[in-house]
Amino acid sequence: MRVLITGATGLVGQALVDLFHEHGIDVNYLTTSRSKIETQSKYQGFYWNPSTSEIAPDCFDGVSTIINLAGASVAQRWTSSYKKAILNSRIDSLYTLKKALANRTHKVEHLISASAVGLYKDSLTKFHEEDDFEQGDNFLAEVVEQWEAAADELADLGLEVTKIRIGVVLSDEGGALEKIKSPIVSYIGAPLGSGKQWQSWIHISDLARIFHHVMENRLEGVFNGVSPNPVTNKELTECIAEKLEKPLILPNVPEFVLKLMLGDMSTIVLGSQLVSSRKILSTGFQFRFAQLKPALTNLL
Repeated sequence: MRVLITGATGLVGQALVDLFHEHGIDVNYLTTSRSKIETQSKYQGFYWNPSTSEIAPDCFDGVSTIINLAGASVAQRWTSSYKKAILNSRIDSLYTLKKALANRTHKVEHLISASAVGLYKDSLTKFHEEDDFEQGDNFLAEVVEQWEAAADELADLGLEVTKIRIGVVLSDEGGALEKIKSPIVSYIGAPLGSGKQWQSWIHISDLARIFHHVMENRLEGVFNGVSPNPVTNKELTECIAEKLEKPLILPNVPEFVLKLMLGDMSTIVLGSQLVSSRKILSTGFQFRFAQLKPALTNLL
């Protein structure tokens, strides 16, 4: 078996490549940097430039599944130009894949595309299910809506399409955990805003395993990529501090300060995403890290 991964050098992509190789699955990957192209028997790189729809046509050779993780990071100051980059990087990537597949013979049957729980409306009490939710009214929700619509367009080519709405990914290789951990280590960590907002998190290894599970079982539709046990921002911060054996000295960072510092981007840390994992569990998937403390023990 061979899969094609976009965004393979990112946090989730690297975890997926490692997992697939453990299972004897070969990987083709797309990169916008020619210097990152490697050619090995089980790991082959190909150049693409989604902004111009350029893509190496032989990247699809032997591929039955595409896993799409491409997209500019949302953890960067949201200037008006960078907002366009966040949206366009996601839409252009899927458009480039669709255009290339439509113009050649291939054996691709399944697209599994990353998405995000940022689509959901803030909630302090109601768990959001995949098919029964209220959409948020902010920039991130708009991005995810268009991102998923672009993925759905590949169904026009006869592909099965799956979207995995990813929550806060906890990894020892960077990402959200590193951003929360750093100020705690420096004795300036504190819960953000009220601290009551929900964080639907997932251990990086469980997220990689969800992608593999979806591929192996040819599951279509939308699945939430979150653990069964979300926590509040306060609980997450305190648990990380406890594992690091560092005190939390400072009071909560006020909401207005975060909005002044981050602008629209403050929705990432102030939004309350209470998201259910019931649907993926119903398919037989089992989490290795369903609770936060064992997950942090493993990572820290």
